Amino acid sequence: MSFKLQRDALMVTKNYIAGEWQDAVSGATLPVNNPATGEPVAWVANSDEKDAEAAIDAAAAAFEAWRATPAKQRAVILKRWNDLIMANAEDLGKIISSEQGKPLAEAIGEIAYAASYVEWFAEEATRANGDIIPQAVRGRKMTAYWEPVGIVAAITPWNFPAAMIARKIAPALAAGCTVVCKPAAETPLTALALVKLAQEAGVPAGVLNIVNTLSSKTVADVWLDDARVRKITFTGSTPVGKHLAHESSRTLKKLALELGGNAPFIVFEDADVDAAVEGLMVAKFRNGGQTCVCPNRVYVQSKIYGRFLEKLAARVAALVVGPASDPASQIGPMINAKAIAKIEEHVNDAVARGARVLTGGKRLFTEQRAESTYYAPTVLADVDRAAKCFHEETFGPVAPITQFDTEEEVIKMANDSPFGLAAYFYTNDMRRVHRVTDALECGIVGVNEGALAAEAAPFGGVKDSGYGREGSVHGLAEYMHIKYVCQGGLD
Repeated sequence: MSFKLQRDALMVTKNYIAGEWQDAVSGATLPVNNPATGEPVAWVANSDEKDAEAAIDAAAAAFEAWRATPAKQRAVILKRWNDLIMANAEDLGKIISSEQGKPLAEAIGEIAYAASYVEWFAEEATRANGDIIPQAVRGRKMTAYWEPVGIVAAITPWNFPAAMIARKIAPALAAGCTVVCKPAAETPLTALALVKLAQEAGVPAGVLNIVNTLSSKTVADVWLDDARVRKITFTGSTPVGKHLAHESSRTLKKLALELGGNAPFIVFEDADVDAAVEGLMVAKFRNGGQTCVCPNRVYVQSKIYGRFLEKLAARVAALVVGPASDPASQIGPMINAKAIAKIEEHVNDAVARGARVLTGGKRLFTEQRAESTYYAPTVLADVDRAAKCFHEETFGPVAPITQFDTEEEVIKMANDSPFGLAAYFYTNDMRRVHRVTDALECGIVGVNEGALAAEAAPFGGVKDSGYGREGSVHGLAEYMHIKYVCQGGLD
């Protein structure tokens, strides 16, 4: 890798099952490539059905003891995990940068964000309180309390390889569940390093298991078919989420699906234009635009349209594109050549429909790699509302913008999507704040704010963006079910 780690032990390449680091049963491996160069950073175990089954067996064997572990003791272990994550934040950031491509400062920031979920759920572990229900008749006592759902299968994406692991595994462990996990094939090294630290924190053998694979379907199908797995938590594409929902119905697993997004970003004429530009910079260009809550459609009211475009284009043109190892880099490489091809397709389609390129609009070539994965941060003006970039996730540093005239018009356009994860709008009219917030069909709304996520807040969407919530008290409930007890004969 291009970075030197302080702790080489964090560069793990094997599966972790039943408390042991082990090769895939078949002995197969897969490469983990640096997006900037295309060269392998490491080779990790490439698992199949046998490894997936072994992970379930280990989680099943460990479940009864872990669920019986006092919540306070589980919390102590999670707090140690949080402390170890933060103590190794620089090394973990270097691993993210090497396999995912985001600039090092941003990668280290992701580690702090990931740790915040571990700390939060460590504290929430001791607060899973039940209810004492007022008696309906004399001599009867009624109570309701929370229990862990059982084995949880966590399937995570490549764009936030630390945060997505923490956001799923921490609440599962806090609730008393055991876990089988499959990270994205593009970015398994970060997940493996976090599991290594969980092991060091004292998570018992079998409670947390991780397998890597190039064939996600092979591993996922084993977990879907096994009735011992009681919950699937998945972040990724809507088609895959729908497949998981369909297939898990045979064993009626609990599901949490954080799927695709197509976030609108609305700027009303009474907004602070400078603040709206800064908010869009934060929301759109974090991780090179490779986030599910990135604004994908920007609507600016006609009166301020020209001024907004001028200010935004100047800010975007100043962004520095480069490898994660360069401290000056603000935008790193895209994850792979397929991602670049989709960005190019969307930009070319918009331009063919009459859009103007105010800045960017092209692939950037370097000496590192013949097939470059760098794309210039781009602003497109006058985008036709039928353009692909307004209907599909671009997942890249492209801000497509069009103008609107009335509030009613823009609400209709914002909701004209099968997706409903996030939405943003800027206004200084407090009455409009409530009208628009109520009218938007999504799970998350940013009002005069471009950074939305926080460990104490519920994260998730509606419509084709999925269901279930991560983070907050609701995130812990996703890994538990309620048992009602009615005891009679007490009079």
